[in-house]
Formats: sequence, C-alpha cells, structure tokens
Amino acid sequence: MLNEQLKTTLCSLAHAIALHYGKSCEVAIHDLTGKNAADSSIIYIENGEVTGRSVGDGASAVVLEELSQAEQTREDRVGYFTKTTDGKVLKSTTVYIRDEKGKAIAIFSINHDITALSVAAASLTELTAPATASEPEKITPHVGELLDELLWKSTELIGKPVALMNKDDKQRAIRYLDSKGALLITKSGDKIATYFGISKFTLYSYLTDEDNESN
Repeated sequence: MLNEQLKTTLCSLAHAIALHYGKSCEVAIHDLTGKNAADSSIIYIENGEVTGRSVGDGASAVVLEELSQAEQTREDRVGYFTKTTDGKVLKSTTVYIRDEKGKAIAIFSINHDITALSVAAASLTELTAPATASEPEKITPHVGELLDELLWKSTELIGKPVALMNKDDKQRAIRYLDSKGALLITKSGDKIATYFGISKFTLYSYLTDEDNESN
C-alpha cells in the first residue's frame, strides 16, 4: 500500500493536470504494491470516462506488458499513441514512481483524447505526434476484456484458428501471451488453457520448455 503522503501528492498532481487539460484528459494512479496489481491497480482517476475505467479497475495492455518485465528494464514512456475500444485516439504517458531503493511502487498515467485534434489543421501536427512511431495499443475498461484481446492477438500471430494449431503453434502463441504479461492476470491460466484446449500442466510446461531452451 502506498505511503499516504505520497498518495496525497500524486492525487493533487493528477487533479491539477486534469483541470489544466479538461475533460478530454484522463489521469490515473496505479498502485503496484498490492498482490493483485494487474487486476485492480487503479487507486485514483480523473476523467475516467475517456477510457471507461474507474477506481478498482486494472492495468492497460501497455502497463501489463511492462509489469511482466524485469524491474531494471521498466522505463517511463512519454507521448505514445493508444486507443480505446470505442475508437478514441489517445496520446499517453506512463511514468514510474519509485521508492528510495529504486523499486517501482506506482504508475502515474496520462491519457489525453486527441481524436478531434488529430483531424485538425496541419498546424496541430506537432502537438499530436507521438514521441515514437508505433501501432496504437488498446486501453480496455476491464482486465477480462484485455485478456480476450491478447488471446485474439496470439491467434492472429499464428495465422490459423486454434483447432488447426499443432503443439509448436500453441507453444509460440502461449509464449507471446507470457511476454505481454497475460499470465499476471488472476486466473488467466485457466482461461488460456481452455482457449487452447490443453491442461494447465501443459500450459506451464510450454513455458518451462522455453526456459530450458534458453539455458
């Protein structure tokens, strides 16, 4: 649980940014210290209607992927594109808040709806351009929807329906899901195993096989 003084400071900053940019700018604070950070990380949010999220909801795909990486590889991301399930284009920033030992304990997230700006005159191009060119990531209101999205992407990656996948195909798809942090979601192992028609033992053996191959 976050220190109350730190939480108060972050909430005040989030409120100020939201007031400055208005209703089109969502600002959220994610607490990474809880056991279920991937499922219910949001402890404060302003203008949650931008993405349809509220306090108690979980991390976005971008945040979830970062959480699956080693602590030392987590880096702030500034000015990248995301999108909502209803088609809004957002310019987002993700900043890690760290303790005195350098461990990430919270995330300060900004999602500015630039849908209208993106179709404005060329003079606004610099304002709306992402810091790095990439395919926009979706921000889903609920972690369950995020897992469904990742499962669909894993199938798209293989290029064939699950019914036609062989062992190698399934193993590759499951490794993709692991790299995106899907297995951090509570009870995701059951859903992933059912989706691919395998047991949970087989699911985790695929990941163990990967570790053995890398050694």
